[in-house]
Amino acid sequence: MANNRILLVEDDQNFGDVLRSYLEMHDYEVTLATDGAQGLESYNQGEFDLCIFDVMMPKKDGFTLAKEIREQDQDMPIIFLTAKTMKNDVLEGFKIGADDYITKPFNSEELLYRIQAILKRSQAKADPREEIKEFNIGKYHFNYPLRILTYNPGEDEDEEKNKLSPKEAQLLRMFAIYMNDILPRSEALNKIWGEDNYFTARSMDVFVTKLRKYLKKDENIEIVNIHGNGFQLLVKAEEEA
Repeated sequence: MANNRILLVEDDQNFGDVLRSYLEMHDYEVTLATDGAQGLESYNQGEFDLCIFDVMMPKKDGFTLAKEIREQDQDMPIIFLTAKTMKNDVLEGFKIGADDYITKPFNSEELLYRIQAILKRSQAKADPREEIKEFNIGKYHFNYPLRILTYNPGEDEDEEKNKLSPKEAQLLRMFAIYMNDILPRSEALNKIWGEDNYFTARSMDVFVTKLRKYLKKDENIEIVNIHGNGFQLLVKAEEEA
């Protein structure tokens, strides 16, 4: 089994180096970044199982970094490290969706146990369907990691490829996982947009309209609005059409 991968973002280089070495001694694979902007760049270039962010950092603070990562992956476990003990800071961290919050100085062994507990919870609740990376949707093939939607027509039409935006790809992936079943609006909003409110719901409607345009070449595909509940990606078999 591969080592769990941790993104550590800490602007104190010496402290970051010590903590990285300690975690590596306990079989974690650690990427260290020394400011929030570098942290986001590292996150986008790699794959991680957990993030540890200092709160007060140059270029981009830990809270802002966490919000941006939550937009990409609502389930990424995040631990905040901070010298602050202000109640408002702790509340802000948990409001963003922190899995834990540790005040410096802290016991390294305690951090280790907290990491193990969070990873155990995170991996236990993982949906096996989340591991699916490619989908066949009627005459379309969708490669989620590459965000490429390919139309595979019959002999009388040309193949067509579209590169989707990150949110378009996330939403289409959820539709594909729930194909022919109802995708609850609240689940999609919380997972992709990070919250369920009027404005995120309107944004989702816009993205659903975009996906309908991408899929319009196959008349057997339809995204149906289930009033008060969510949406349904219906894919009819050829003989049903």
